[in-house]
Amino acid sequence: MKGRRPLPTNWKVLRGNPGKRPLNKNEPKPEIPNEPPAAPSFLTGYALEEWRRISVEAHRLGLLTGVDVMPMAAYCDAYERWRTARETVAAMAERDPVMHGLIVRTQSGGAAANPLVWIAANAARDMVRYAAELGMSPAARSRINAGVDLDDGKFAGLIPGY
Repeated sequence: MKGRRPLPTNWKVLRGNPGKRPLNKNEPKPEIPNEPPAAPSFLTGYALEEWRRISVEAHRLGLLTGVDVMPMAAYCDAYERWRTARETVAAMAERDPVMHGLIVRTQSGGAAANPLVWIAANAARDMVRYAAELGMSPAARSRINAGVDLDDGKFAGLIPGY
């Protein structure tokens, strides 16, 4: 598929469908539980903190269902890696007023880019990718046509149950 990725239908509805384009009426809609899904037991520390921060709002917007738990967990895990790396680099920067923790000394005595900067950058890319796909994915759901829409056609009502 070329071009810009479509917005999830839920987002279009929440924004009032500013483009006024037709919404996908046949997009798969997983059941939204009454309460936000619990965080997976393997999330700890900053990952669990991030889950608690965003899960209630994502659930309220209909973007966190039972099938969205693992992509959300992956996002939270990437958040934890990003935040831990960033905090560690910041602590190194306090002790290194010249290079601010961006360059480290190698075992041979030379200088090299701090691998924590690379880890933080990769985790940030992962966070953005998982966030874009959150919901298995809301964006992907807006591209899926789960059935034939017989409501608007001239043959509407001819097939029982439709």
